[in-house]
Amino acid sequence: MSKRTPLSPRDFIHVFQEAPGGAQILEHLILRFGGAPYVKGGHEADRETCYRAGQRAVVDYILAMINRANSVTSEIETDE
Repeated sequence: MSKRTPLSPRDFIHVFQEAPGGAQILEHLILRFGGAPYVKGGHEADRETCYRAGQRAVVDYILAMINRANSVTSEIETDE
């Protein structure tokens, strides 16, 4: 396994706000994966809720890193 360079919050700004198409990709990710995760029902609904929560966690992380770069406080943990 190779050593990886840690990403900074500024890297997220570059990719999702400054790079061509970045804002559109972020908007697409938010629309596709950023909705409410809860699904009403039994065991299968609980599994779907967990699945959706996992997807949303990725979008929440990206937004938290962008907020951190813009000095906006967030309650979402961004440490890796």
